Amino acid sequence: MLAELARAGFGEVELHLHHDGDTAAKLRADVLDYLAKLASHGHLSRDPDGRLRYAFIHGNWCLSNARRDGRWCGVDEELPLLFDTGCYADFTFPAAPDEAQPAVVNQIYWPTGDLARRRAYEQAERARVGLRRDDRMLIVTGPIALSRRPGSLQPRIESAAITAKDPGTAARVRTWVEQGISVEGRPEWVFVKVHTHGAPEREAASLLGDGGRAMHEVLTTRYNDGRDWVLHYATARETFNVAIAAMEGHSGDPSRFRDHVLAPPPVRVAPPG
Repeated sequence: MLAELARAGFGEVELHLHHDGDTAAKLRADVLDYLAKLASHGHLSRDPDGRLRYAFIHGNWCLSNARRDGRWCGVDEELPLLFDTGCYADFTFPAAPDEAQPAVVNQIYWPTGDLARRRAYEQAERARVGLRRDDRMLIVTGPIALSRRPGSLQPRIESAAITAKDPGTAARVRTWVEQGISVEGRPEWVFVKVHTHGAPEREAASLLGDGGRAMHEVLTTRYNDGRDWVLHYATARETFNVAIAAMEGHSGDPSRFRDHVLAPPPVRVAPPG
């Protein structure tokens, strides 16, 4: 069913994984198994040599064994392990108010230092024009900010989660955009990554009902006027490709770079007839 949706152009499938009390050996075996299952349905991009490539989101935000109590991961060296199995970018964050939240906020960046250490995502080198790395995966964060709900003076943490109780209102969309997440040196290409747990029925309205309709109306009007703003919906793979194009110094219409480095998965190629 996911392949049918992807084939129709509604999106692409990547890897979201919950694991607890894990080891590096088991995690590697599990990831490779899941990738093979997804690829058997035509999902995932491939390098020219056939190697599978994928984007990643860690369940419970616990990337790189982030929690002090050791729950929900167990593998300090998760970043290099993911990269070695074909991961091109991580999209886990923001996580606030969870303890896994990194100090690095509202950035697209390369993790630095010892990538096999616990919480290796904490040290960062911001992605910028003129810098492209091919020896580690990119980290793409979504917007995080302090804001207020309409009619309330109580401050809140805006962490870009779309839920039934917290749909994507005009005020929230404005906050997301105002964080200006971009590749340094290419500020006109603003990246807004939001997230949801969209499968439970209780969340459906925030995506497919009135909440989702209101959010997309704001996006397609206020942020698609053809003058100050041009809206582009993008998959994780396309987002990565556009970010890499920015680092390489490309400019202009970012849609020209949707397939810049990583090609679409085979499922996106229409079958004969």
